[in-house]
Amino acid sequence: MKHTIVHFEIPADDVDRARAFYTQLLGWQISSSPGFEDYWVIQTGEEGKDLAGGVMKRQAPGQGPINYVQVESVEEYAAKVEQLGGKVIMPKHPVSGMGWFAHCQDTEGNVFGLWEDDPSAA
Repeated sequence: MKHTIVHFEIPADDVDRARAFYTQLLGWQISSSPGFEDYWVIQTGEEGKDLAGGVMKRQAPGQGPINYVQVESVEEYAAKVEQLGGKVIMPKHPVSGMGWFAHCQDTEGNVFGLWEDDPSAA
């Protein structure tokens, strides 16, 4: 399996301002996400050919964008991150009905996400 980026998130201090910026700049469609009160889904291009994304209220000072990489097992790859000198900064967490994610930091301090599809996640 190739491990590709399957999702990205953009934190914003002012979500409405960020939504307007990316819509006007790049023509992205940004809409509310059913079941997620403070999360808006970004459609970057033609359906089926676009990269999925989201914009949300910034959770912590200095929080930057994050890319999520598809893996077979979040647990397995989180362990590999640590074996290779990185850190798991948010352990495996469910997204109900969609899958699992974890946030990690590489050896250079960059944050990225691991994503595992699993419709049974709760």
